Amino acid sequence: MTARSARAFGLATIAMALAATSMPAAAQDNDEARIRKLEAEVRALQRKVFPGGDGRYFEPEITGQPATRPATTAAPSTTAVTDILARLDALESQLQRLTAQYEVGTNAMRLLEERIEKLETAGAPPPAAVQPAAGSPAKPEPVSQPDPARLAAVQAITKPQSDDAGDDEYSYGFRLWEAGFYPEAQQQLTMFVEKYPSHSRTSFGRNLLGRAYLDDGKPTEAAPWFLRNYQADKSGARAGDSLLFLAESMIALKDTDRACIALAEFAETYPALATGRLSGQYATARSKVTCG
Repeated sequence: MTARSARAFGLATIAMALAATSMPAAAQDNDEARIRKLEAEVRALQRKVFPGGDGRYFEPEITGQPATRPATTAAPSTTAVTDILARLDALESQLQRLTAQYEVGTNAMRLLEERIEKLETAGAPPPAAVQPAAGSPAKPEPVSQPDPARLAAVQAITKPQSDDAGDDEYSYGFRLWEAGFYPEAQQQLTMFVEKYPSHSRTSFGRNLLGRAYLDDGKPTEAAPWFLRNYQADKSGARAGDSLLFLAESMIALKDTDRACIALAEFAETYPALATGRLSGQYATARSKVTCG
């Protein structure tokens, strides 16, 4: 039931209450039938606000008994009219509570959907930028005709060999990134996160892959990886880091609105990081933009 229809229903209830004071005695049976119909409609509204048959909706808080039909055609007794008015008042009060709960729930859902939509679009590059392939963040381009000196330097970085192949792949990508070989690190870390999506290091890997792009001067390619890492597992080891790096990517793209969205979400979702391990990085990012 929409807010408008609920209000219309409430007006009808009030109209019935006003008409009750002038009902002739001969109409008592019709009055009772109309009230019972109104009670049934309120129960139907309850089922809409609290869907399902698991008892989450409640019976009308109406304790009045059916009005007794007078033996004569005289005006209805004070007791009968009072009973009708009390039951109508109870219906009206209950309808107001249900309508308020429905509107509050609808408003909360709308705000949540808007917030999620803003976060999802925060990782998208500006319209003028080249879009990555649909469905996944951009993949690094293969290194072609490497400089012999660079190739020798990359080959000098050893790949760990342990009983955890996934950890070895991540560690090798980290070593490449740490040495400043960003394109090679992008290739290595992309292979790692795609081959080991459930590894304990995957949150680290996606975050570091975004950093390999960001440090390489490619915030457009970095942003989707940061957003993906945050959305995939908000309790992940580097989910908070990724949200803050997402803000930095937006700052690099001069997209202040999206940067502010990411910064606000970071402060709200990860207050311990904002005042602890990442407090310096957070303060630096905040100093670069003016958020409303």
